Amino acid sequence: MQDHVQSICAKHSNQPGALLEILHDVQEAQGYVPETSLPMIAEALNLSRAEVYGVFTFYHDFRKAPAGRHVLKLCAAEACQSMGSERLAASLAKALGIEIGGTTKNGAVTVESVYCLGNCALAPAAMLDGKLIGRADESKLGRVLAAGKAGGA
Repeated sequence: MQDHVQSICAKHSNQPGALLEILHDVQEAQGYVPETSLPMIAEALNLSRAEVYGVFTFYHDFRKAPAGRHVLKLCAAEACQSMGSERLAASLAKALGIEIGGTTKNGAVTVESVYCLGNCALAPAAMLDGKLIGRADESKLGRVLAAGKAGGA
C-alpha cells in the first residue's frame, strides 16, 4: 500500500489541488483512505499532517474504512427532510441493523447520509451505487436493495 500511495503522490505532486486528487485516487484504489497514508501524503506535498487530516475529515466522501459492496446515499438536505428523509433513514438503519454511516455485518451495504443529491423535486432522494432514486420510501429502497442483492444484515 505504501508504494501505491507514493506513486499516486508522485503522479499529482506538481498539480494545483493535488491533495484532493491524491485522496480521491487513494480511495478509488483502496476503497477508502487508510489513515496511515495521511503522513505519507503530507510529506509528499510538504504539508503538515494536520492540514492533510483537516481536508480528509472535512469532505464526507472520503472513507476511513472500506465501504460495503453497495453504497446507499440518503439525502439529508432540507427538501428531503421535509418529505420524511430522517424517518426513512432511521427506519432503514434499523431494518439493516446498522447506524447511518455504517456497513452491514455481511459487508453488503454501506448507508451514508449526504447533504444533497440534486434531486429535490423528487424528494426524498437516495442514490444506490451512483443511480438516483426519487420519491424514496421504505418499500422502494427495499426492492432496489433486494434487486441489487444488497439487502440483509
